[in-house]
Amino acid sequence: MKTPPITARAPRATRRLAVALSVAVAVVTTGPVQAAAAPEPAAVTDATTRAVEPTGEIPGGFASWKDLLTTQRKLVKAADRITAAVGTRGDTGFASIVAAPENRELRVYWKGTTPGAIGALLRELREDVPVSVLPAAYSVRELEREMNRLARASGGAITSIAPNADGSGLTASVADRGVTRSALAASAVPVTVEAGVTPAPARRWDDTAPWRGGAAWRTTTAAGIGCSTGWAVAYGGASWMLSAAHCATAGQVAIDPTGERIGPVAYTDKTRDVMLIRATTTGRVYNNNPGTVTPEFDNPVIGTTGSYVGMYLCTSGAYSGTICLCQVIRTGVTINLADGVLTGLAQVENTTRKNAAGQGDSGGPVETPEPSSTTQQYALGVISAIDTSAQVACTGYVTTGRLCSWRLYYAPWSNATAAFPGIAITTG
Repeated sequence: MKTPPITARAPRATRRLAVALSVAVAVVTTGPVQAAAAPEPAAVTDATTRAVEPTGEIPGGFASWKDLLTTQRKLVKAADRITAAVGTRGDTGFASIVAAPENRELRVYWKGTTPGAIGALLRELREDVPVSVLPAAYSVRELEREMNRLARASGGAITSIAPNADGSGLTASVADRGVTRSALAASAVPVTVEAGVTPAPARRWDDTAPWRGGAAWRTTTAAGIGCSTGWAVAYGGASWMLSAAHCATAGQVAIDPTGERIGPVAYTDKTRDVMLIRATTTGRVYNNNPGTVTPEFDNPVIGTTGSYVGMYLCTSGAYSGTICLCQVIRTGVTINLADGVLTGLAQVENTTRKNAAGQGDSGGPVETPEPSSTTQQYALGVISAIDTSAQVACTGYVTTGRLCSWRLYYAPWSNATAAFPGIAITTG
């Protein structure tokens, strides 16, 4: 087989991914930045539901955030139906789905001819949303198979790798282009290389039971290390809190910053970066107006949704606060870390190039508002990692002594369902 081309993208900067792991006290004191003492915000006694709205210009020429979300919600519902149909049939030509709310359309990439049943579904969906079917050079199965082979064969030289959204090949990030070229030369598909990337493990502060998403927590054995709660879930007939697996190990006990016990960490899936804390929880998530700490409020959770390239979303880590106008750039991303591999992640960038998430936000909610009011939230996943080459000023409750970035990676809801079959979101 002819060796496919290896294209090179000039690096924006020397990129280094850092898992949004902790309060800077635990991570940054070993580096050049000295951590400031984290403040302890006062407990919120009157948390009310408010709209979750971004600041700044709305993309795509939409008149309002609600208008963008309304269009996006239609596209995502259509994408979910296609995803379900493809999963049921096991069609091998499917490559990807891109939601493009700025263009008011859904793009489906397919290798070869779409089967009759899929074509019929697309015709039905077009009665409500524009759907374009575009040719793909490779199916998602072909790309995932080659992606996994290359990741194993590289011996860690490939730091992250993901399928291209148009099914044209793969994009790999590497720390050293020269070392990696030989590993990619035998690829069965084209590979675009981004050099200089080295991944490494990225009432909010006085919450109480039942615990909400977006609150600060740490463990009793590493009190300086902080993360964020994600989503209240039900699993095996019990109540749990979903967060990021790199934050703790099974058997440790989670507490809030005041020392109040949340519960034991019982289940972790390190590869998918999802974890369950046994706790009394409620189906609500903390938020606050973008770029500010107050007013702090919480919103009801009404369900989950899939993650698609092109979607707009919000993050709500306990350290950075609530940040919207973030957009999915890639899905199905694999990251090589010194102590393991993270798979199935989604890559997100803040379209305003301001903070999207930072250290201490790990495990925190990735959400998208219900467009009818923006006071209700759909769960997309939990924050996993940030790219420290895209550093920006931190926002929220702790703005010094930690690293923040306009580019992040999160574990989508599908990682949780794969890790914990039968898991269900708790609604509020």
